[in-house]
Amino acid sequence: MTITIFGATGQVGKQVVNQALALDFTVKAFGRNVEYLIDADNRNKKFEAIKGYVFDANEVLEAIQHTDAVISTLGGSFDGTDRTRSLGMKNIVSQMQIAGVNRIIALGGLGVLNADEKTLIIDSPNYPEEYKAVGLEHLQAYQYLAASSLDYTFVCAPNILNQDKTEQYITTANYPPTPNHFEINAGDIAHFILHELKNNEFVGKRVGISRI
Repeated sequence: MTITIFGATGQVGKQVVNQALALDFTVKAFGRNVEYLIDADNRNKKFEAIKGYVFDANEVLEAIQHTDAVISTLGGSFDGTDRTRSLGMKNIVSQMQIAGVNRIIALGGLGVLNADEKTLIIDSPNYPEEYKAVGLEHLQAYQYLAASSLDYTFVCAPNILNQDKTEQYITTANYPPTPNHFEINAGDIAHFILHELKNNEFVGKRVGISRI
């Protein structure tokens, strides 16, 4: 399987790259700062580092050509001012539709999950104000996916710890899991993403995730 990873140099993206290569995937790592990956690119025929800008339609389209699935672990500023998460996703969705690539798994935030049948967590009165801007960026990214015809899965992560996988975590469709410890290792997010890519258990859904 060939995958294109946007946000490949972030803490979750790096984990996806390494775990996917260990599973013998062909990996295309897209990002603005991929220079340090060039040596790995030269050593491994199944790995390609692609320097590009996620807002550039032609660069994104070229990166996803001949790809089976797209992984997005895009980050951005905490105050949401750079719009990378939302407008980057908008461009990825558009170019996937042009390229005829249908499967995407994207990383978002906890606030996009349901608090109840009618309310998202981000709309709850007790949602922390300091998380609102970045939460709205995640929500907009999800809305672009949900409005598309793509086979998407949107992983709604709590606090992400920069640690390797343990494979000890719990997931739930559309709601936070129970128990919810409000944190998850970057390596375990990557493990779930690649597991979901093979098993397609949460297509068209948001996913709550927490360490056990």
